[in-house]
Amino acid sequence: MEETVVGSTSSASNVHEAANDNTNPYRNMVMDAMRMNEGNVSQCPIVEEEPNGDAVRFFDLLKDSDEPLWDGCTNHSKLSAVAHVFTIKSNHGLSEAGYDKIIEWARSILPEGNRLKENFYTVKSMMKPLGLGYQKIDMCPNFCMLYYLENAEMTECMTCGHSRYKPRTGRGKTLVAYKKLRYFPITPRL
Repeated sequence: MEETVVGSTSSASNVHEAANDNTNPYRNMVMDAMRMNEGNVSQCPIVEEEPNGDAVRFFDLLKDSDEPLWDGCTNHSKLSAVAHVFTIKSNHGLSEAGYDKIIEWARSILPEGNRLKENFYTVKSMMKPLGLGYQKIDMCPNFCMLYYLENAEMTECMTCGHSRYKPRTGRGKTLVAYKKLRYFPITPRL
C-alpha cells in the first residue's frame, strides 16, 4: 500500500498510519524531531485548511524520508542519503568545500534524475527543521573563558589578557574571533 502524505490538507490520518510503520528509521527520526507520536497524532482534528509553515516542513521531511534517491533505488531515500553524507562530513571534519566536491562527484556517478541535494547549503536547509542547530560562542584561544552572557561584549580575556579577535587585514570590517565554541543545546533534543 502506497501512501501519499504531502499535498493533502487532511493528512493527519496518514501521519497516524505512518507512525505505526517502524520500518523506516528516517521517518521515525522526522516524527521524533517534530514531536509527533502515536498519542498526539490521533488527537489531531482533521480540518480543511492550508497547513502552516511547520506542517509544510514536517510533510516535506516525511516525503524526503520515503522518496527513493532515484527511481528504482531500494537502499536509500533522499533523507537517508543526505543524513549519511552529513554524518561523514561531521565525523571526519570535512570542510563545506570538501563536502560539495564529494556531492558533485557522487551526483556524477548516480543515474540521471537522482534526487541527491546539490551542495552543503541545500542539505543544511533541509536538515534544519530536525532541530540540529547550534550556537557559536567566541572563546579565549588559551581556553580561559567564554565570551558569553555577561562577558559577551568583552574584547580581551579577563584571565590572560589575550585579544578576542584576530588583527584585521586589508579592508575587512568583520571581526573574526581566534576561537569559537559550538554549543549544541541538549534540551530541544530531548
